[in-house]
Amino acid sequence: MRRAGLLALVPALLGAAPPAPPLPITRAVAVAEYPHDPAAYTEGLFIDRGELWESTGEVGRSSVRQVELTSGRVLRQVAVPRPYFGEGIVPWRDQILSLTWQHQRGFRWSRSRLKKLASFGYEGEGWALTSDGRDLIMSDGTPELRFIDPASFKEKRRLRVTANGQPVPRLNELEYVNGEILANVWLTDLIVRIDPATGAVTGLIDVSDLHAKAGTNGTDDVANGIAWDGVGKKLYVTGKRWPVLFEVGVG
Repeated sequence: MRRAGLLALVPALLGAAPPAPPLPITRAVAVAEYPHDPAAYTEGLFIDRGELWESTGEVGRSSVRQVELTSGRVLRQVAVPRPYFGEGIVPWRDQILSLTWQHQRGFRWSRSRLKKLASFGYEGEGWALTSDGRDLIMSDGTPELRFIDPASFKEKRRLRVTANGQPVPRLNELEYVNGEILANVWLTDLIVRIDPATGAVTGLIDVSDLHAKAGTNGTDDVANGIAWDGVGKKLYVTGKRWPVLFEVGVG
């Protein structure tokens, strides 16, 4: 486990906020491995209708793309233009919605043609998106998650995420899985499991073994990207500039 990343978290995540007990930590185990674009600065990941979609960041290199899972080949993509830094994505009806980091601007893309349909605004930073089937759920780098109407992108409410009563910062890529929210914690090899009713972190998933398998050592080459195949009941994870996409089990 990458101790430098873990120690940067709030003490509560390591159970160091007495008298609360440590949160349960499980290790992600690789079930299968697939090629992944090693130049992709992964910001968002999802599987929907049997299709794998990914968004990438960095100014001038940001994109929304459909990827063939087994080969890692980019099937089609659209560039997120300068000066925007692309962030998270989520499917909604026949659209894909994408965020940008610091420009308070998001985009609606047609899923069939990858043409920009419209844009929308929001306050603060944009980090990641997922959906619980009713609302969109957005992270912005703070301990708060926003629940948003997908049609208007108007914020409905916020959920403060805590571990042993302490706020959890740097919530990043999100995925809604079987009634809980999974979130990468930026600059760590941890995924937190969040109760969407209370915001409480119920456990941690350690993906450091996968990071080691990926063989990346850059400061920013951290775990970021969680995709749930609800039909196949399979969970996938990757990271920024990782050459591997992992199907994982949590044991």
